[in-house]
Amino acid sequence: MTGTDARHDITTRGASGAGAGGRAVWSRDFALFFVARAVARLGDTMLPVALAAGLLEHGYGAGAVGLAMASTAAAFAGLVVFGGVIADRFSTRRLMIGADLVRLVTQSLAAGLFFAGHVVLWQICAIGFVNGVAGAVFQPGVASTVPRLAADIQGANGAIRIAESAAQLAGPAVAGVLVGLASPGGVFAAHAGTYATSALCLLLLRLPPLPEGARAATGRGMRAFKADLVQGWREFRARTWLWGVIAVWCLYMIAVWGPTVPLVATEVVQRHGPGAYGLVNSALGAGTVVGGLLALRLRPRRMLRAGALSLFAFFGFPAAVGAGLGVPAMSAGAAVAGAGMSFWGVMWATSVQTQVPPDVLNRIHAYDVAGSLAMMPVGQALAGPAAGALGAGHVLLISAVTSVGVAVALLAVPAIRDLVRADAGAR
Repeated sequence: MTGTDARHDITTRGASGAGAGGRAVWSRDFALFFVARAVARLGDTMLPVALAAGLLEHGYGAGAVGLAMASTAAAFAGLVVFGGVIADRFSTRRLMIGADLVRLVTQSLAAGLFFAGHVVLWQICAIGFVNGVAGAVFQPGVASTVPRLAADIQGANGAIRIAESAAQLAGPAVAGVLVGLASPGGVFAAHAGTYATSALCLLLLRLPPLPEGARAATGRGMRAFKADLVQGWREFRARTWLWGVIAVWCLYMIAVWGPTVPLVATEVVQRHGPGAYGLVNSALGAGTVVGGLLALRLRPRRMLRAGALSLFAFFGFPAAVGAGLGVPAMSAGAAVAGAGMSFWGVMWATSVQTQVPPDVLNRIHAYDVAGSLAMMPVGQALAGPAAGALGAGHVLLISAVTSVGVAVALLAVPAIRDLVRADAGAR
């Protein structure tokens, strides 16, 4: 299908989606999905605190914490593409509920281990791996659920982004309180509760039926599964704007985001203490909320162009830290960067959800997620050696300059720069 055909297909769906999805954004079913995503994000941002506090309390080091986190990330990144195929062949709602129930059980088990004081690293890693597999099954369905619940897809993505950003701000603080009042096991129990809440919300919502002919073929056997996988790859490769963004994003993850996260943490903590790092992180989170609010208000005709322009705002975050500026300047840079990243995220998610036909949307989203995440561990792994050779400040300044280059590269590709929003004809 050509890009024009895809836009025509989705524009038709958008015009008819208002009746199926109720109000432009808010309806009973979207509110349930909104709560499910917000609560799940709150739990996910609590987990690193629980893992770090719990494993350190039982005599493990930072390497064990990293290994436990990596077990989840590796399973997710390695299997999410297959999760996309599964999501296009079966009920996405049932798959998401099943994935939440699996994680409810695994996190309850982890809570039991920490409460009992019987914590073995391989068991925690195994639980993390199962959580990653469940996440790989859950995540692809998110992309196709939003268009089925709201006619205003951009507004829906903006609202979800705001909720997730607010949850990300609150999660570590809530986890810290729970660790102090109960124990790390209490955080795992609360995390399990977030999956129970998400599963209940998804159980209560009702998805409107897919458009006629939107369901992918569901032939049985490994051959049919492989055929679906190949078809998804062909649909992904056929859209220059899609694979072009992912290709540029690989550079972003290696040279910008990957090094920025660990090096900002070490530089700010070493120079100004953990309190300052918490303030900078809070500023980043507040900025993402602002970016989500802007995405609710602004409706650019060329969404990816507007999103790419917003990415120029990221420059100030690593630049302020790399240049050794004070905490106020670093916090301001983080807030502006968060706003730019959040605005880009809504523009990108909405473009994918509206430009891609529904029968392959879950698979395309899975390729998107896999491609976006694939290079982040590489960037994180290279951050230490690069900082040792050049100095952390210089690496962050290079990341700042590269972030500008990434935005320029996105704008330099006509297929990305000139992509017109799917509902432009209806406006």
